[in-house]
Amino acid sequence: MTEAPSRFGEPWYPLETKRLILRGYRPEDFEDIHAYAADPQVTRLVPWGPNPPEATQAFLAQMIEEQTRWPPPECTLGLEVKAGGRLIGRISLRIQDPGNRTADLGYVLHREYWGQGYMTEAARAMLKVAFEVLGLHRVWATCDVRNTGSWRVMEKLGMRREATCLRDVLQKGEWRTSYRYAILEDEWAALHCYSGTECRQSR
Repeated sequence: MTEAPSRFGEPWYPLETKRLILRGYRPEDFEDIHAYAADPQVTRLVPWGPNPPEATQAFLAQMIEEQTRWPPPECTLGLEVKAGGRLIGRISLRIQDPGNRTADLGYVLHREYWGQGYMTEAARAMLKVAFEVLGLHRVWATCDVRNTGSWRVMEKLGMRREATCLRDVLQKGEWRTSYRYAILEDEWAALHCYSGTECRQSR
């Protein structure tokens, strides 16, 4: 058994995938962020938004400020498309229970990029960090049951649906019902250990 992680250890981003760079924020990201954060369809099934410009600016300022200290309260990275350099969404990893090496995952994506595998690609990179760099035991995520795109990403990652939580979140004046998904370190290792491929063994 290793020690519980001190949140995030040493800085481990930016991360690079086939089509994306997962990176910290810059002041010039405002327009790209606001393009999805102000979209009613993108924010319909999440607790925040659609954002007025001042809310997006406040978010960006907070992210930039948090990047000046380590470890941050949570690590939220922007998703930059390599082809063109546009920021198309964000993904967060938050260690809420360091003693039990547990974290939750959250994400949002620009509507023009739905259904193309971008979020699955980004989330897989974050889970790799969670289990293979930070030594976490369990990562979980929740979403509105109507958010088909979100829970399909979780299932593509190998996460299990652990529960349906009836009317558990008061969201924009209505009680939402949520799905909870999770994956354990040994489940991640089993999914990513193939013959002839180096893999991290479960603790």
